[in-house]
Amino acid sequence: MLAVLIYKLILVFAILGISLVVAMYSTYAERKVAAFMQDRLGPNRAGPFGLLQPLADGVKMFMKEEIIPSVSNQTLFIIGPCIAMTTSLMTSAVIPWSSDLSINGTSYPLQVTDVNIGILYLFGVVSIGVYGIMIGGWASNNKFSLLGALRASSQMISYEIAMGLAIIALVMMTGTLSLREIVEQQPGGHWNILYQPIGFIIFIVCAFAECNRTPFDLAECETELVGGYHTEYSSMKLGFYLFAEYVNMFISSAIISTLYFGGYNFPFMHELGLSPNMLALLGGLVFFAKIFFFIFFFMWIRWTIPRFRYDQLMNLGWKGLLPIALGNIALTGLVMWLTGKIN
Repeated sequence: MLAVLIYKLILVFAILGISLVVAMYSTYAERKVAAFMQDRLGPNRAGPFGLLQPLADGVKMFMKEEIIPSVSNQTLFIIGPCIAMTTSLMTSAVIPWSSDLSINGTSYPLQVTDVNIGILYLFGVVSIGVYGIMIGGWASNNKFSLLGALRASSQMISYEIAMGLAIIALVMMTGTLSLREIVEQQPGGHWNILYQPIGFIIFIVCAFAECNRTPFDLAECETELVGGYHTEYSSMKLGFYLFAEYVNMFISSAIISTLYFGGYNFPFMHELGLSPNMLALLGGLVFFAKIFFFIFFFMWIRWTIPRFRYDQLMNLGWKGLLPIALGNIALTGLVMWLTGKIN
């Protein structure tokens, strides 16, 4: 029991560290991708190829003067970014990062916890994350911040509905809410993207909206709201909000890879003749390769598609994605009935 507890603590801190490092260097990658698309160099001064730029930005965040507006609700002003950061990190607890490792005959899963309602856990934690944004905007006592918070919360709640309906079709097909079982049902190249392409498209569009990424970054529309819900924030409180967005992008990429692209599974993995531990290590590398691809995809879309108007954003969510998601559920049920998988 003690060995399992120690292992879980090591795994928790390892995942926490990886999430923060990926989020930190996603800011560097974002600038490099933008620079490549705009024929610029991007960060190239802090360290070789600018690789120390994220560290310089972190030091700058810590060293900046911390300002709390005198007219704000100071307690909630501090709690807001804490909720945003905490919920973004909590979602990693149910993600299976690879198959089990075997050490001295004992199997150690590379997953913090395999709850049988993993998808419901994800949606529950993501829903709480809305409060971090809403509380921060309201506690600032700034009209621009409040408008940004209202935009963000209404946007996230609207797109969570379509995202949940897209997942229902996947749950109907797999018969489970456990992320580990969903991955295990996608051996080799038999990924769910082949059977749920409509659900995948709905899910990834909603993921852009959930992460406040362009073209759905209306909550931070600087041409209208100065800086959105975090206008009044400075120092590491602002850093928490910015980091939470990049952590959410990392976790969203991991969830997309898990649900629709086989997670740590890859074609012909069982034909290689490797040991279970080697397969676990190789599967973990493949999983992170998929994650990094989707992170790049998030950045690629940001520097390609212009920002929507707010009415276009809500029309797409309620009049576009919601009916398509309901139709996808009906189509999935019909196909399962015709193939005899349900009576």
